[in-house]
Amino acid sequence: MNAAETLFPNFRSVEVETSGARLSAVVGGAGAPVLLLHGYPQTKAAWHRVAGPLAEKFTVIAPDLPGYGDSRVIDPPQDWGSKRWMGAQLHELMMSLGYQNYAVVGHDRGGRVGYRMALDLPDSVRAFASLAVVPTSEMWRGADKNFGMGAFHWYMLAQPHDLPERLLSADPDYFLDLTLEKMSGGLERLHPVALAEYRRAFREPSVRHAMCEDYRSGAGSDERLDLDDRSSGRMLAQPVLVLWEEGRTFGGGRIPIDIWRQWAADVSGRGLAGGHLLAENAAADVLADLIPFLERN
Repeated sequence: MNAAETLFPNFRSVEVETSGARLSAVVGGAGAPVLLLHGYPQTKAAWHRVAGPLAEKFTVIAPDLPGYGDSRVIDPPQDWGSKRWMGAQLHELMMSLGYQNYAVVGHDRGGRVGYRMALDLPDSVRAFASLAVVPTSEMWRGADKNFGMGAFHWYMLAQPHDLPERLLSADPDYFLDLTLEKMSGGLERLHPVALAEYRRAFREPSVRHAMCEDYRSGAGSDERLDLDDRSSGRMLAQPVLVLWEEGRTFGGGRIPIDIWRQWAADVSGRGLAGGHLLAENAAADVLADLIPFLERN
């Protein structure tokens, strides 16, 4: 039994070629479609504890982000780590599977792709749920010494090619395990098959390069798009659910829901115990809020 069969029983694996990528995903369930987008430095395996329960009520689509996991970028533009480009590829995936209208749930980097999709594709994205994420421009706005010391990878991975790629290649397993240890509060809290998938993917140079391109865009075009939206007064038209790490604040002591209320009119949510990896370490609490939110919308 392969990793997908172990982590996502009763799901089928699909591979879809879009205009610029070859995307790997698992699909399961029936009902209204829900797109699950994982974060750094993970793969679609991050959703294994919530995908099954969601599939009892919805059609669940969980892809590897473009360049991550088993998804490969095949025709990249210059700024191919941008969330606008990544979102466009994932929308092509959904259209190829026959889903023109869907909800998006995003964690970490996947959350950044998700809210950009909600802004760019308001006729397709009917609802958006953010796990442990506030908009990229808000992160940079609140960046200080504590942020830099705790999230040094935001600066490291955004450095010009190929400095971070060379640094990561020295000992990929060490860097990945160190990152996940901090995010999870202990590697023993992660499913061993999921952890093996994260390690397998991170050992691939093209995956590490894609992650760096993701963060380079976060320090460039992604922030510029956010600032343009704020200056024009553009907001998310969809209902937004915000779930975050309990006790986490951003620049000026703001909590995520207060930040998101400046970006959307219909916002609900709460802080959850479980650290950064909410879908894995606080799955029951995530589902308790996420399922009613998706049913309402």
